[in-house]
Amino acid sequence: MYSLNQQVLRTDPAGVPLEWIGYQESVKLHCLDEVCAAFGQTLYHIRGGINALTGRQSCITIHAILATRTDRGLYERLFRDYIPPLSNRALFRRDAQLCLYCGETHLSIHLSRDHVTPLSRGGRDEWTNSVTACKRCNNRKAGRTPEEAGMALLAIPFVPNHAEYIYLKGRRVLADQMEFLKAHFPRASPLFSRNS
Repeated sequence: MYSLNQQVLRTDPAGVPLEWIGYQESVKLHCLDEVCAAFGQTLYHIRGGINALTGRQSCITIHAILATRTDRGLYERLFRDYIPPLSNRALFRRDAQLCLYCGETHLSIHLSRDHVTPLSRGGRDEWTNSVTACKRCNNRKAGRTPEEAGMALLAIPFVPNHAEYIYLKGRRVLADQMEFLKAHFPRASPLFSRNS
């Protein structure tokens, strides 16, 4: 069994990933009869009270992935033109903790968000203009473009789709959850090849 902080992947009835939820929300969905399928490894057995008539204790088994009853068109309406919010944590994970200028891997405390086209030069704070850079390289590049600074980018920044963003937000993604999410990644995605 896992510690109670292990996240559960929630999907719609068609298996489209929606979000990470905790064990409390998982139990609530089971109790409200909102779970239409549960698969992946068993994470928890949550025990409840004892039935006064039968003398049995209630128990809910929580799996790594829960498909829940929702409006089937919800995903399409919500995520058709969806651009996930940009955060340093998700950005650093998208770029595998790698400085996209020097190519070295660093701990998050040594990384920063670099704007390929600096904000002072009209660049925007968005996924396609943001890369992970170690603080040393970011200081060296300063308010210049990579070309002006003589610093080549090692990869092209991209906007993750919704399933990729769910992966980036996950704290500890289990193997069966990763396989499930990967099925929703574009085949050309760096995240797809990195997690193969």
